[in-house]
Amino acid sequence: MPVDPRQQLLELFQAALAAVNGRVRVRDVLRAHSLSGPVYLIAMGKAACVMAQGAHDVLGENIRDALVVTKHGYGEPLPWPVLESGHPLPDDASLAAGRRLIEFVAAIPKEAQVLVLLSGGASALVEALPPGLGLAQLREANHWLLSAGLDIHAMNAIRKRISLLKGGRLAQLLYPRKVLCLAISDVPGDDPRSIGSGPLVADEESALPDVSGAPEALQAALAQAPPLPRSDDACFRNVEFRIVATLADAKRAAAEAAQKLGYRAVVHPEFIEGDAVETGARLARELLESEPGVVQVWGGETTVRLPRQPGRGGRNQSLALSAALALRDHRNVWFLAAGTDGSDGPTEDAGALVDGETVARGELHGLKADKSLTAADAGTFLEASGDLIHTGPTGTNVMDLMLGLKSE
Repeated sequence: MPVDPRQQLLELFQAALAAVNGRVRVRDVLRAHSLSGPVYLIAMGKAACVMAQGAHDVLGENIRDALVVTKHGYGEPLPWPVLESGHPLPDDASLAAGRRLIEFVAAIPKEAQVLVLLSGGASALVEALPPGLGLAQLREANHWLLSAGLDIHAMNAIRKRISLLKGGRLAQLLYPRKVLCLAISDVPGDDPRSIGSGPLVADEESALPDVSGAPEALQAALAQAPPLPRSDDACFRNVEFRIVATLADAKRAAAEAAQKLGYRAVVHPEFIEGDAVETGARLARELLESEPGVVQVWGGETTVRLPRQPGRGGRNQSLALSAALALRDHRNVWFLAAGTDGSDGPTEDAGALVDGETVARGELHGLKADKSLTAADAGTFLEASGDLIHTGPTGTNVMDLMLGLKSE
């Protein structure tokens, strides 16, 4: 049977996802770190359901009660109710989930153990706001954050200032209970302060980025926000924080899977960031200059500046289409860019897998790749070229993976 490089790259992507699956990683850690006695469970994020399944696999009926919050469409059957809310923009359900969380914490016995399972997306999915700030202002603020080209650290520094849960405030609510937090990292450097906007971690020294162009309501809320909990607050002494899955784990798994298929793999240590369009072109050039028979493995999280009326797509689709332009008319090259959570921006596609003929295929439908990029409409072009990747919820979220292959 002839080798299909496209299928092989998809297999490598699936191998990476399996290595950072939330159910497996939580189950493995809890088996090595047994919690005795009754446990109360809080799971928040895109991988909340599968992480909760991993906890149930080990703890079973020792979990006395649980609150699980995930993205719309990511819910799965569990022994407890599952709340679904908005991402990447929060919605009414996000605020309802925040109220439920505060009520849930208040009802936990003071002497009880609490297991918190945290994954990417929690910043938007669960929120509680100070007086004077409502959903309309929150959505306007988040839209600005997502379109301003800020990295995740800068966005979360702002989010946690205007939240009653982020920046260590959930740790204050849980005190004096003992807390074990298991987290899947979706941030550069695996910084606990940025995962889910750090609800259990002190971050009073985090600097705010320039917000001079932000909506007036956001600027006013930041000016009036009370200080975050201090790093020496007693609540943080009761929190044990462990990261159970990272982007490095996914990259390593992809490389190992490539080697099993007979390829040599090069894992690039750099964190891929910056403008998606510029980065896509750069990675494509690196791929063209690479040796044949080698799988290139990158990872990171780029940004996209959105026009006033953006089209369909996300950062990975823009990254892939930009790469496709640079790969145009080159035979035997393939490039994959996809979100490990199975979503890319406000779409249900994870990303795309392009090659030297992607641009030609899309142009057969009357589309222009460069115009699609300018309009932040890469998804429309990539649908026409047949290059979108759709995985559905993956049970993890360790940012984005990019894979390149140049055959012999």
